[in-house]
Amino acid sequence: MRTLYDKIWESHVVSGDPNGTALLYIDRHLIHEVSSPQAFECLRDSGYSVRRPGSCLAVADHAVPTQRRDMPIANALSRAQVDRLVDNSRFFGIPYLPLTSRHQGIVHVVGPELGFTLPGITLVCGDSHTSTHGALGAMGFGIGTSECATVLATQCLRQRRAKTFCVLITGRLQRHVTAKDLALTLTSSIGSAGAAGYAIEYMGEAVAGLSVEQRMTLCNMAIETGARVALVSPDDATLSYLEGRPLVPRGKAWEAAIDFWRTLHSEPDAIFDRTEILDAERVGPVVTWGTNPEDAAPVSGRVPDPASITDNERRARITRALEYMDLKPGTSIEGITIDRVFIGSCTNARIEDLRAAAAILMGRRVCDSVSAMVVPGSTEVRRQAESEGLHRIFKGAGFEWRESGCSMCVAMNEDRLKPGQRCASTSNRNFEGRQGQGGRTHLMSPAMAAAAAIAGHIADVRRIDTV
Repeated sequence: MRTLYDKIWESHVVSGDPNGTALLYIDRHLIHEVSSPQAFECLRDSGYSVRRPGSCLAVADHAVPTQRRDMPIANALSRAQVDRLVDNSRFFGIPYLPLTSRHQGIVHVVGPELGFTLPGITLVCGDSHTSTHGALGAMGFGIGTSECATVLATQCLRQRRAKTFCVLITGRLQRHVTAKDLALTLTSSIGSAGAAGYAIEYMGEAVAGLSVEQRMTLCNMAIETGARVALVSPDDATLSYLEGRPLVPRGKAWEAAIDFWRTLHSEPDAIFDRTEILDAERVGPVVTWGTNPEDAAPVSGRVPDPASITDNERRARITRALEYMDLKPGTSIEGITIDRVFIGSCTNARIEDLRAAAAILMGRRVCDSVSAMVVPGSTEVRRQAESEGLHRIFKGAGFEWRESGCSMCVAMNEDRLKPGQRCASTSNRNFEGRQGQGGRTHLMSPAMAAAAAIAGHIADVRRIDTV
C-alpha cells in the first residue's frame, strides 16, 4: 500500500524517530554560485572535507551573463560569485561545469540532461525549484545554505516526512495547452500554500501523455503550491529519455537499473493523504494577472474584482496586487499590452519549449513596441536549437538569441525589467520585483509568450495560430 514517495523515503532512511523526522541519505547534490559560498565557508572554518565529491555537480547559472561570454563578467558581484564557485569546486574536488563547457546551463536543466538525475534517488540543491527532478522519479527538494553545508560534510540531512498528495489529471490536453497551463491551473485552484507539508505525485492519462520535458515543467511549478517534492512515476518515456545520456549506467548496469526503476510506482491500493482531480480537457491557455502564481486565470477571462471577495485578507492582497500590476478590476486578460517577452528559465527553456515558441513565430514578426529575448536553458539546448535552425526563426522574428542562464527570471546582470515594464514570461514566479524593480510579470507558456510577442499584448495562441 506504499506510494512512490513512501518507497523512496523509506529506502533512504539512515535513522528515524516516531514523530516522522528522519536522517536521510542524500544521493546527489547540485551546487550553483548563489547559495553555496556560505556553505563552503562553513566547511573551511570547521575543517571538514566534502564526504563524496563525486556525488556533487557544480555549475554557475544565476549570475552568469547571457551575452558577451568571451569577455570577463562585467558585474563585480556576479564575477565574484562565479570565481568563488570555481575556487571552492577546485579546493574540495567537486566536478564543475565551466562557462565554456558544452554542458553549462541552469542546474535543473543540465541535471536531467546529463543523467545526473536518476529515478529513485534523493537529490538536493540550494534552490527551491529542485522539485523539477521529480519528473524522472527522483525525490528532489530545495534546501537552505546551512543544509547545503551539512550535506557536503555528511551526505545526510534530517528531514520531516511529508504527507502524500495525489494530483490525478484525467483526459487529454487540447492543442496549445501545456504542462505550464496545468501547473498554473492547479496553483490557482489550491493556492500558493495549498500543498504545504505534502509531496505531490502527478498521475493520470494526461500526465502519462506528457513528454519528460513537460513533466519537468509540471514538477518545477509544484513549489508554487507549497509542495517541496513532486513526483512522476518512471515509465517507458522516462527510460527513453535517459538512455545513452553521459552519466546514465550502461550495459548490464543499465538493465539492472531498468529492473529497479520499474518498481518505482505507487501500488494500486496505495492510500494518499489527499487527492485532487483535474480534468485536462477543461483546461485552456492560462495567464497570471497578479503578483503570485496563484493569481492565474484562463486567457479568455478577466481580472478579478476585489470587491467581490468576502475574505478580508485575500481581498486586501488582490487589491495590492492590482495596484502593483496597474490593472483595473474586470479588465480582459486577452489584450493587456506588454513591453517585453522573456522565453527562458528552468521552467520553460528546454528544446521542446523553444520548438513550441518557434512554431508560432515562423513567418511572423515581433510587434514593433515589444523587446523580446530567448535564453536557452543550457548550452546543449542552444546547440540543439541551432542545429534545427530555431535560432534563425527567433532572430528572423526579432528576438534576441542569448547564451544559457537564469537571466531575467531572477533579474541578474543586465537581464531585467525597468520599472513599469510589463513582461510576458515563461518563468515560474511573478512576485513584485522578481524580474526587476517595479517590473510587472505575466506568467504563461512558451507558445503563449510567442503569441504575445507578435500581437504586442496578451493573446490567445489558438487565435494567432489560425491566422
